[in-house]
Amino acid sequence: MGRSRDANGGALVPSDLPEFLQKIRARTPARILAGRAGAAYRTGTQLELRAAHAAARDAVRAELDLLSAFGESFVRERELFELQTQAASKREYLLRPDLGRHFSDAARRQIQQSCAPGCDLQIVVGDGLSVPAVSRQVPTLLPLLVDGARERRWSLGRAFVVRHCRVGILNEVGELLDPRVAVLLIGERPGLATAESLSAYMAYRPRSGHTDADRNLISNIHARGVPAGEAAERILQLAARMMQAHLSGCRLKEGSPELR
Repeated sequence: MGRSRDANGGALVPSDLPEFLQKIRARTPARILAGRAGAAYRTGTQLELRAAHAAARDAVRAELDLLSAFGESFVRERELFELQTQAASKREYLLRPDLGRHFSDAARRQIQQSCAPGCDLQIVVGDGLSVPAVSRQVPTLLPLLVDGARERRWSLGRAFVVRHCRVGILNEVGELLDPRVAVLLIGERPGLATAESLSAYMAYRPRSGHTDADRNLISNIHARGVPAGEAAERILQLAARMMQAHLSGCRLKEGSPELR
């Protein structure tokens, strides 16, 4: 909470701040130099915090619906289909994270019927902890990834969407489809800065028993974080490095000089 005050003791408004401080505030969603009323935030700041908290709660509780999230034309054009993990409801998903790491039996059958195994790149979309992040970022990011993969002449698996999804689902994607690189676009846990931030978790030939140490992450994909165009390029470059090095995770850093 900022406590900057003018010469008369009044709280500073943004236009009163020096130019370099105004630039800092413009570059970050953090509530810095917000001013105060006595020992508390000002009313406007309090209302902003309550609205952000409500948006975060709504994002976590929301249920993903394919058509309402992406629109009929996008779903049809991308041939998306929807699956579910072993978590039967959002409540169970929140209380039992382990169930979100495994496909239901019906989902396994549908994947095997609908997706070709052994592709270079398999993209999966998971709701995670923020449906708004998925619905806002994926329609821009997914086409960029698909086009970039085709430009590199990679074989591309059919993308699909997973409800009640945790990051560990990557292991089962690897077991079922054996892609060289699997990418999971998943909604991040929302905070008070934004409820629309997406993450891209990536793994080289993921398998049962793999942990976060075997995965790479590009996070904060949203309008005031990493924009979709930059995120797509970073994901594709990292995927190329994984294919070259035959590994992922803590042994492979983004931008490793030995792999350029």
